[in-house]
Amino acid sequence: MSKYFKNIEENMDVCFLEKLDAAREYAGIPFNINSAYRSPEHPESIKNPTSSHIKGLAVDIAIRSSRERFLVLEALIHVGFTRLGIAETFIHADFDLDKSQNVSWTY
Repeated sequence: MSKYFKNIEENMDVCFLEKLDAAREYAGIPFNINSAYRSPEHPESIKNPTSSHIKGLAVDIAIRSSRERFLVLEALIHVGFTRLGIAETFIHADFDLDKSQNVSWTY
């Protein structure tokens, strides 16, 4: 395992993980996570030092089809995620209350 991803489970916010699990259950499909907690030393964290990944409040969920994208987005919104980034191959979801709410963006 990369030095940047050690102790992922210990660094993720428990309430965030519960909300994410509720979304997964609602969607009825597995959520394949590309990225979750990132240490401050991670190259992406260095590029974006205010990343919610550093706080353990964000994940990037792999997406393989438009149907899967719809199911994941619907589930995330249903359980209360209000910060969503949408890319062709992943969806970023975070629950960082220090940032603007009710926003979505594309990559």
